Amino acid sequence: MIASEPSAQADANGSVPPVTGRASPEALPTTPGEQQPEQPSATAVVESPKTALANIDSVLVLDECFVAEACIDRFLGALYTRAPKTDWIVAYEKKEVTIKRKKKQITVTRSIPKRVENDFGWKDPNAAEKAGMPLMDYVIGGMDRAFKQKLFYMLYAAEQAGLAPGITSGFRDDYRQSIASGLKAANDKSYHGGSSRGGYGHGLAADVISMNGGSKDERATETRKLWKWIDEHEKQFGVGRPYLNGDPAHLGPIDGQEYTSRRLASRHAKQISKRHTRIARHGVTTRAKSKAATKPATTKVSSRL
Repeated sequence: MIASEPSAQADANGSVPPVTGRASPEALPTTPGEQQPEQPSATAVVESPKTALANIDSVLVLDECFVAEACIDRFLGALYTRAPKTDWIVAYEKKEVTIKRKKKQITVTRSIPKRVENDFGWKDPNAAEKAGMPLMDYVIGGMDRAFKQKLFYMLYAAEQAGLAPGITSGFRDDYRQSIASGLKAANDKSYHGGSSRGGYGHGLAADVISMNGGSKDERATETRKLWKWIDEHEKQFGVGRPYLNGDPAHLGPIDGQEYTSRRLASRHAKQISKRHTRIARHGVTTRAKSKAATKPATTKVSSRL
């Protein structure tokens, strides 16, 4: 029995302090009136956990907890710590080129798009420092409690299935959203925790990749396997991918506004696309008849004889 409540905070090196033993989700207590989600089928306890990254020997959950949320935060925090914070973005390189204009050769400067790797590992620590709280309290603690519990059960089952999930992004406030890159929501409208969505403690999104594979290409393949597994189990755990190919790593509750609206929009777009394809295949065209074409013919009789 552990004498004090476990802490979800990381040490100065950003890693989670090791503990002994593991617990299955069944061992986690619930508060009065709180019902646990449906238990996943792949929650058998393993004696020797896998090594997912060199700096973290295993993902460990306390064998006994006084507060279930502390165990959940610790587990999700370990998944966040072990995931590299890198992605690909489009950068523009200025280059002088010679072109012909009005029969003259001139030199102009053009911006050439280039796909480059981006390290965004500094952004969460920067935002946490600005908010005046430890990194894990910011990234994991800022997520909605019910969503965190669903996310825990899904990612725990994925871990047991050998998919080695890692979290690259959790809670984001308006400032953190403002320094995000690429296609993104407005600073206050992010489901990661924008102020118009409720702010801290109401984050309803997390970005997830796989840690399996030795090279970037192998990890990309393994990550697609993880996303496919999530799609197949979204109804069981209540967590899914709202954007599919648009933002494939992004997860949210399937009963949430984001998932519902984006999936409905995607389904509607597919129906329209299929309809247009069907019309084009059969050569069917619809033309509105003009009033002149539908007006009955009349004969005008001259008043002159």
